[in-house]
Amino acid sequence: MAESKDTHIVEIPVDEEHQQKQQITISAMQNHPLMEISQSPGHLLLLKLWQREESLFARRISMKETRMDSVKSDLFQLCFFFFVFHGFFLTILFTSSINSEHRDGVCRSWFIPSILSVSTSVVIMLLVQMKLYRYWKVERQLQRERVESRALTRCIQELRMKGASFDLSKEPQNGKRMKSSSVEIKWKPLTWCCQNLLTICLLCFAALVSPASKLILCV
Repeated sequence: MAESKDTHIVEIPVDEEHQQKQQITISAMQNHPLMEISQSPGHLLLLKLWQREESLFARRISMKETRMDSVKSDLFQLCFFFFVFHGFFLTILFTSSINSEHRDGVCRSWFIPSILSVSTSVVIMLLVQMKLYRYWKVERQLQRERVESRALTRCIQELRMKGASFDLSKEPQNGKRMKSSSVEIKWKPLTWCCQNLLTICLLCFAALVSPASKLILCV
């Protein structure tokens, strides 16, 4: 014989304070800037466009940083080859001067190894200078990209905070630093020397090594 089961429904009383909190929460969500943006087609479209542009900025910045690292690696290899070449060059030159039986004839032809040294040094220094020019060009582009990215990020944050009250005609400002022409003229030579310091050091080293052929072969 089947037994009947009674269904009991328990009603849980809802506190008025709890209802007020829920109403406040719902009201706060409706008045939240992001909710206002989602309900405004113009602000929502602007936010999406700026977020996409911010992503493109991040991608370009990453690519330029990778390119700068690659140029640094190339500069290191060129400098390494420069000093290794002169090390072997001086070693061979010194060894040949010691083992030579016709010292006068060797001394008269000192300009041949000197020309070889100067020519190799000039080629390497030209390559170094080209790499440096590319490095500083990319570095300036990178700084400009970072400034524009920061300005865009500030606008996105302002849009998220203000919501529908944000002015749609506002554009990111790049906050460029104003410099007087006198200051630029004053610091331009120093900036150039700092940017080309590596080439200057290689040039000084090559100038010291250049007369070494005559000194080693004739002294």
